[in-house]
Amino acid sequence: MAPASTRDPEVLVEVVADSAHGAVLAEAAGAHRIELCLAVGEGGLTPSIGLLRSVRAAVRIPVVAMLRPRRGDFLYSQDEFFVMRQDLDLLLQNGANGIVTGCLLPDGAVDCTRMEAIVRAAGRAPVTFHRAFDLVRDQEQTLEELIALKVARVLTSGLCATAPLGASQIRRMREQSRGRIAVIAGAGVRAHNVAQLVSDTGVREVHLSASCFVPSAMAHQVAGVAMGTLPQLAENMLRDTDADEVRAVVAAISAASRP
Repeated sequence: MAPASTRDPEVLVEVVADSAHGAVLAEAAGAHRIELCLAVGEGGLTPSIGLLRSVRAAVRIPVVAMLRPRRGDFLYSQDEFFVMRQDLDLLLQNGANGIVTGCLLPDGAVDCTRMEAIVRAAGRAPVTFHRAFDLVRDQEQTLEELIALKVARVLTSGLCATAPLGASQIRRMREQSRGRIAVIAGAGVRAHNVAQLVSDTGVREVHLSASCFVPSAMAHQVAGVAMGTLPQLAENMLRDTDADEVRAVVAAISAASRP
């Protein structure tokens, strides 16, 4: 399904989704773009092609896909980058409207060689450099490098745990960018703080996961048996998109933009 043709919003709201159901909820609540990934609790991983196709068939707003082959850091081996390049082609062939990714070097610099290869392979599809940006050694230099590489957007919390805490740094980045790259404020964005965040930073795009957790429909449960090794929610709780939170974020932005 093609993206809806509507006028550009005053502030674009991007919502993370890890299911077609979550993407539909986000769109209905007023989201303007979906970031599609798996393993949201791990910071997001590359979605399956089946999931991407399902979401593209279910929503009209643009869908950008995470390109990240594993959890952990953003220093990738040759084998891992080979996987990323194959996934990139498949994501674009199956309807992704853009790519969200990030590659770093051991010293905390951006891996310009690999990012250039990704941007080139993406062609006309915009590339977002995700919150790996908050882990680089020099944000000002990195921002200039991403601009030179023709990366379209950068997602950041301003070097802090949440975007509201990093608002002053996000504003400095936006001012440095001078419109050459879109700066997206993300992490900890909620209805009660989004209007102030937009005012403090001047950003025109915000990003949130709007996560909630709902009980599984499984009636049969087995205590003491976990499917993973990392600390996690019980398997009888499933992540979903909190449509009320998305709707409240959109409403808060709309109310703040009225004269």
